[in-house]
Amino acid sequence: MPASAISSPAPLPHLEADIEARRRIKVLAIGSSSTVGVGASSPNLNYPAQFESILEKTFKGLDIVIVNHGVSGEVAAATADRLRMIVGLDRPDLVLWQVGTNDALARVPVAEFAATVRDTVHWLKEHAIDTVLVGLQYTFSVSKDEYYAAIREALRDLAAAENVPLVRRYEAMEYIEKGRKGQLVSADELHLNDLGYRCMAEHVARAVVVSAFLGGKTAVRAR
Repeated sequence: MPASAISSPAPLPHLEADIEARRRIKVLAIGSSSTVGVGASSPNLNYPAQFESILEKTFKGLDIVIVNHGVSGEVAAATADRLRMIVGLDRPDLVLWQVGTNDALARVPVAEFAATVRDTVHWLKEHAIDTVLVGLQYTFSVSKDEYYAAIREALRDLAAAENVPLVRRYEAMEYIEKGRKGQLVSADELHLNDLGYRCMAEHVARAVVVSAFLGGKTAVRAR
């Protein structure tokens, strides 16, 4: 799949420093049902669990711990409130924030959504925590939804303006499904299946690895 269909990379300076120093890395995965793993046949097959496995294989000998704090049905504002408390308790080095799908479906005002995500990204930067935004999922039922497209565009613009990585989840899923390379959603035509979560984990891991390499120091550590 073209790299442009997977992510828009941006530097992860704190993560890069941790990798270079071979420090233990704690990752917070937060978001809604795609983070929980609704639709997966086992909790071990949700995307955060598979992401952890992929990164540990990529960075041999590096201790990576992922904490999953997904809550089904949550919109960005609710996640942002929880995130501040969780960060204080868990003190992660990296946050993977899956965001936007429920806001689009709930018709949260676009400006309100963008302000919530932007303010939270600023707060994380102030606390020396890198952020990767994991964007909206693709299904045929939302492909013609103009409001869904507006939330997607707002997230793209925000990620570019704030210089944080964005996993282009919609584009990646669309590429796979239109190319008949696999069915990624479960019988409810909304939540991912096991293959969908595997692809999601691979896409997020790729975005993190590419972004961690942007400074040029960590590439020699990965095998």
